[in-house]
Amino acid sequence: MSRPYTKPTLTIPQQIAHLQGEGMAIPDPAAAEYWLRHVSYYRLSAYWLYFEHPKGAHGPRFKSGTSFDQVTALYDFDRNLRRIVMRGCEHVEVALRGSWAHQLALVGDGHSFLDPSHYKARDAFYKSLGKLAGEVGYSRETYIKHYRDTYDVPAVPPVWMVAEMISFGQLSRWYSGLADRSLRNAIARPLGLPEAVLVPFARHITDIRNICAHHGRLWNRGFLAPPKLAQKPIDLRDTLDQSAAQAPARLYNALVTIGHIIRSVAPNSTWMADVKALVITHPTGDVAAMGFPADWLQRPMWQ
Repeated sequence: MSRPYTKPTLTIPQQIAHLQGEGMAIPDPAAAEYWLRHVSYYRLSAYWLYFEHPKGAHGPRFKSGTSFDQVTALYDFDRNLRRIVMRGCEHVEVALRGSWAHQLALVGDGHSFLDPSHYKARDAFYKSLGKLAGEVGYSRETYIKHYRDTYDVPAVPPVWMVAEMISFGQLSRWYSGLADRSLRNAIARPLGLPEAVLVPFARHITDIRNICAHHGRLWNRGFLAPPKLAQKPIDLRDTLDQSAAQAPARLYNALVTIGHIIRSVAPNSTWMADVKALVITHPTGDVAAMGFPADWLQRPMWQ
């Protein structure tokens, strides 16, 4: 039996009336119209879901006292959160790109990273290599075009060029695929973590980065692949929520780990203080939705 979609298209005044009918206060309809026109009903619905009664409950859809202004305040908080998290991801990404390129170049020469013997799984290596070769072929980057125009062998540029052109997701796969644990650790060392923590964290932060880059909801997001939690240094261990090692992972432990990497690669950064300043302005005060423990402000790295 088919299940056709039958929900009607609503004009913006109809959207406002619908929300009011469901129990949401809209004190400034003109402002609400602006938000619904320039942000959209569907995008905002991810934020007013927080203010809804559980599905199937009797009575109005929204909890008593819910207003459109609360929804937009939460949206603005999440927008600022994405910006600051993206800034933190940049530190991690640039540092990992640089360390990966440097250590792989030291293995032999700039093209030694193309030797399949360096990788645990040949099929995964060749899949990544095929993707890389395709990207090299159609890249419009000036330095890649210069390589293509100047050299024929190897067809792929040296690792320090490749490090700047591949996606962060691809970089995490090239890194995690290395067979030599000591090499993985050498790459991880400048970031202040052992490879056993950095390898899964690189995959985890790829998901977070992509959400930020595509303007997705971040503040109460659950992640199916939780990061491995570091046990040293002690202040990192004691700032992490060690009880939150199971899926779905919340944002808190990722923020702490990013903060630790940043203090390793950019010790003068104010990033942790900036995160703290933003989080304490959360419009509902419900920081537990991001995985923050009740005593987070007393933990070492937030001091």
